[in-house]
Amino acid sequence: MKLVLLIGNSAVGKMSVGQELAKITNLRLFHNHMMIEPVLEIFGQWRPDITQRLRQVIFEEFAKSENYGMIFTFMWAFDVQEDWDYVDWIKGIFGLPEEDVYYVELIAPQEVRLQRNATENRLKHKTSKRNIEDSNSRLIRDDQNHRWESCPGEITHPNYLRLENAEIPAEEAARIIKEHFAL
Repeated sequence: MKLVLLIGNSAVGKMSVGQELAKITNLRLFHNHMMIEPVLEIFGQWRPDITQRLRQVIFEEFAKSENYGMIFTFMWAFDVQEDWDYVDWIKGIFGLPEEDVYYVELIAPQEVRLQRNATENRLKHKTSKRNIEDSNSRLIRDDQNHRWESCPGEITHPNYLRLENAEIPAEEAARIIKEHFAL
């Protein structure tokens, strides 16, 4: 089994690239908002405890399956130890050797991400982003409060790719990832 951790800042294109990567590989996509949106809809507020429990069930059951692998998308705050621990926790559930875990970090400047924040595909799959003004404010505030891009050499895992995707479409980014890791 393979595990692709597709990381990056808000609206950098994680879900879109993940969708395209799933189309050209046998990997299944589990994007972050697949659990966030139902919890928000049911409870009317952000409940990370519930979201986390639901993700855990998905991870555990998927890890037991015969599937080729999973793409999981999420924002990794590199200045928060709990996020580093979260990555280790996910890897622990899958119990994969390091060579079967892939790290793809997408990078794009804030002005590009603010444009992407209102794309049709994003709004279709992420109800909580449909109030563009509020979503843009959260994006800007998140940029001010945490470091969402790794420093050179900070991610030392053998299967790591840093991909600046401001100028390339999601389909091209997915092709680069697939070819880079021979997925």
